[in-house]
Amino acid sequence: MNRYGDTPLGMVESALEFVRICEDHGFYNIVLSMKASNPKVMVQAYRLLVNKMIEENMNYPLHLGVTEAGDGEDGRIKSSAGIGTLLEDGLGDTIRVSLTEEPEFELPVCKRLVRRYSLRSDEVKQEKPIPEITDYPVDPFTYNRRLTLEVDKIGGGHVPVVFATAEKDMLSSPEYLRKIGYKYSAELDKWEISDYAADFIYLGSSDINYALPGTLGKVFDYSYWITLNDKSDSFPLFTAQQYITAERKSFRINFLEITTDELYQLADEISRDRFCVIILKTNRSHAMADIRRALVELINRDVPVPVIIKRTYSKLDVEDLMLYSATDFGGLLTDGLGDGIWLESDEVSTDRLNQISFGILQATRTRISKTEYISCPSCGRTQFDLQKTTAMIKEKTSHLKGVKIAIMGCIVNGPGEMADADYGFVGSGPGWVSLYRGKEVIKRGIPYNDALDELISLMKDDGVWQEQ
Repeated sequence: MNRYGDTPLGMVESALEFVRICEDHGFYNIVLSMKASNPKVMVQAYRLLVNKMIEENMNYPLHLGVTEAGDGEDGRIKSSAGIGTLLEDGLGDTIRVSLTEEPEFELPVCKRLVRRYSLRSDEVKQEKPIPEITDYPVDPFTYNRRLTLEVDKIGGGHVPVVFATAEKDMLSSPEYLRKIGYKYSAELDKWEISDYAADFIYLGSSDINYALPGTLGKVFDYSYWITLNDKSDSFPLFTAQQYITAERKSFRINFLEITTDELYQLADEISRDRFCVIILKTNRSHAMADIRRALVELINRDVPVPVIIKRTYSKLDVEDLMLYSATDFGGLLTDGLGDGIWLESDEVSTDRLNQISFGILQATRTRISKTEYISCPSCGRTQFDLQKTTAMIKEKTSHLKGVKIAIMGCIVNGPGEMADADYGFVGSGPGWVSLYRGKEVIKRGIPYNDALDELISLMKDDGVWQEQ
């Protein structure tokens, strides 16, 4: 760690140093873990560890986990984005989902995550195999976003966009757009736009009968879009056949919804349209790997078209959908692949789908829409009630978009495991708290009842604090 720093490489070299010592003494009963609170770092560290072990003829099992993942939906999404990505790659022998909740709530999440793979093998055998590749241009150990054209507000340097599929009620009343982050005030004739506001709404062959805010783009099936007199605020969605034969297209965005197999056939045609944005979906069970393979094809063919990843889940409850979508989208986003996400389900409400979409982008650090919390699960060293304290801190700080706050129960693991945080609230003894700015201790020995006020004061001094 002294040589390589607090990086995936530093983690790996530190672990292997101890493995070599163990091997020198004839001890081989070892399981390795590269946990981090940032799923990107965690994924890169495990991949690099496997790479290094192969070089040194080692083959130790892996224990997967995103440490200090937090609680609720955020903790589950963050855990799935890290653990699920590696499971999709065939890495991992045991897993732990680390939640700031009662311990009995962790195991059911683990079971749901691994159950997916026990059910998949027979499905995959019956499907057309994913095309093989000899030239893999994506560095699995370093985050680099795929370079694309900038088409309107998609791709280029823009954060990934979010699509929502309209419910029937949304066509008649702006009240229902609350579900995707837009609140209309009739009294002020004004829209309030939240940090969870979707960027595009798919309407199919029906139009909304009221004016939308300029930040929300309308997407219609091509056959309906072509009939509109005013196309200035709307965009067509083409099938593969429509795209090839269409006599008229948009001069802003042409959304082309195709499968991975269709992409291989249409890649050259697409490359000639600087207004094209691909909506990419797959019919294969191993969705993440199939979509990743298709995106690699675009890179190797030098087709810099932005890609929205679309996944439609059926017969899943909200818990499974949350875990599976965080795995499928997260595994691509952590590799810098994808310029937007479109999540659909008949069983899960539009507001939850929108919330999960933004949660996935937050977990992969590709689009920040809220405060990030890094909080540990309870253990015997904890110096305060973690669940109560986490809820108390969230209540006062949840409006600080982009700030990373660690809530750690003890001084033993806290400073190391919260290395990614901007601020740390760490139990230093019964009834006492230490405050950190990054990795530096700022104040020690603060009475627990005064510590939150002191944390807010510190953020105010740093110019980070904003009044709600």
